[in-house]
Amino acid sequence: MYIWVECGKFFRECRQHFQTTGAILPSSRFLARALVRPLHGPRPAWRILEVGPGTGAVTREIARRMQVGDRLDAVEINAHFVELLERRVRQERVFARCRDQIEIIHAAVQELPGEAIYDLIVSGLPLNNFPAHAVREIFATYNRLLKPGGTLTFYEYTLVRQLKSPFVDRRERRRLFRVGRVMRNYIQEYQIRRERIFINVPPATVRYLRFKPTTPRSAIETEAHPSGVLQV
Repeated sequence: MYIWVECGKFFRECRQHFQTTGAILPSSRFLARALVRPLHGPRPAWRILEVGPGTGAVTREIARRMQVGDRLDAVEINAHFVELLERRVRQERVFARCRDQIEIIHAAVQELPGEAIYDLIVSGLPLNNFPAHAVREIFATYNRLLKPGGTLTFYEYTLVRQLKSPFVDRRERRRLFRVGRVMRNYIQEYQIRRERIFINVPPATVRYLRFKPTTPRSAIETEAHPSGVLQV
């Protein structure tokens, strides 16, 4: 029952604030699990930043994998989502053991101060909806906030720019082309891994980037898996 309530709230916010929401449904659990994959396995305590948590589908997956000493900052620009997420963190059992380790920040990610703060940034922003200059600014912010050796995970819907281009005007095609060029540059330079998630609406590609590697960069490609997730 709860999932339908969550979807309804997400859909209403999407209609009113499509540029910053960018999807019609919350992320599937398969997509959420892929986005938080760097949290799996033994590791020291991490500082984590989630950008654009929305209704908290990915936040729940982060909470399930948080350890003693971890800290999570969830930065969200939409006031309704902030209110919803604060209530969920207070009330839901999945957050019970780590709610004191979570801070929800009502702001744009570009407004966050500091440098080299986070071991992991999980981005849910709909980058294909923004102007190219805003996408460059967001990636520059991620670069500033990540520690050396830290990882950025984000996703984009499969072939979204290619599918939209024939149905939009020339100005919008130019915007999509410029956004695609910015994202390709970062992906070609910094991607260390990718996963394609077929069980999501719509299907998505999760990308893992490392801006300041502590070891030489090596690209890791993945192979298809019957579960709908590409596995290493």
